[in-house]
Amino acid sequence: MPGSLWQPGVLIPLVAFAALALLFALVLRRAGRQLAAMREADAYRVAVTDLAARVDISLGGVVERIDAVRRHQLPSEAIAENLSAATEAVERYTGETQVLRPPPALSGQRDALLAELERAGRALEMVVHGSGLMTSRPGAVRELEAQTSIKRGYLNLIHAREAIRRLAVEAATLPARGATRAFGRRGLRP
Repeated sequence: MPGSLWQPGVLIPLVAFAALALLFALVLRRAGRQLAAMREADAYRVAVTDLAARVDISLGGVVERIDAVRRHQLPSEAIAENLSAATEAVERYTGETQVLRPPPALSGQRDALLAELERAGRALEMVVHGSGLMTSRPGAVRELEAQTSIKRGYLNLIHAREAIRRLAVEAATLPARGATRAFGRRGLRP
C-alpha cells in the first residue's frame, strides 16, 4: 500500500521525532525544576539579607543605649521603652524566620538564625532584669548583680547581632546544593 504510515521511510523519522520530543520534554522538565530551586534559594537569600539588616538596625540602637546605662551615662529607667521595643522586634523577627522556607542545603542556616534570635531575646530579658534591679533596689549588692546582668545581656546581644550578620553573609554567598550542576551528574566547567 503506497503512502501507508507503516512504511520504513515514514516510520523511522516518526519514531526519531517522538524520541527527540520525549527527550526535549525531559530536559525542559529538569531545567524547570532547577530554575524553581534557584528561584527559591534566591528568594530565601534576599529574605535573610533583609531580615539581618533590620535586626542589625534594631539591635544596634538598643545596644548603644544599654552601653550608656552600663557606663552610667544614662539612668536605667531611660531605656525601658527601647528594651520593650527591641523585645517586640526580636519576637517579630523570630516569627518571620520560622516561616522562611530555605532550600534543603540551607536549612541549618534558618535554625542557626532562630537560635541567635532566641539568644538576643534572652539577652534583652537579662538587661531588663538588671535595669529593674537598678531602679527598684538600690544598694551595693544589688548594684553589682544589676551591673553583671546588664553587662552579660549587652555582650550576648552584641554576639547575637554579629552572628546574625555573619549568617546572612553566608546565606548570600554559599551556593545551594546542586546549583553548580547542569541537568545531570556532570558539573559545569568554568
